Amino acid sequence: MLRGLTTVSFWAADLAAAESWYTELLGVEPYFRRPGYVEFRLGDHQHELGLIDSRYAPAGMGTEPGGAVVYWHVDDVRAALGRLLSLGAKEYEPLTERGPGFVTASVTDPFGNILGVMYNRHYLDVLGTRG
Repeated sequence: MLRGLTTVSFWAADLAAAESWYTELLGVEPYFRRPGYVEFRLGDHQHELGLIDSRYAPAGMGTEPGGAVVYWHVDDVRAALGRLLSLGAKEYEPLTERGPGFVTASVTDPFGNILGVMYNRHYLDVLGTRG
């Protein structure tokens, strides 16, 4: 039924500031823009990260970080966490060894979204099976 990650959506009251922050973090410009929305493609599978003006958030959506944490694979969690913190993100969950080949950390971006980073050996195993 679930075939793969298509788009992760983050909300921001200041969409222009969020676009600028993520452009700096990711080192790429958004590939798609429309009023109230920008979208980046990134990583090995060109997954999408969408930034949406929080005026369009569903009614009743909380304003505090919460819910699911999406982890993006990185080769060095410590370095990724350091970069995120240097850009103004706040630690949400510290660097944590989850077992051999699994390390996670997460931050709250300057716009209130939780961003997870993870070294995941299974991600690399799967990536290695694809030509």
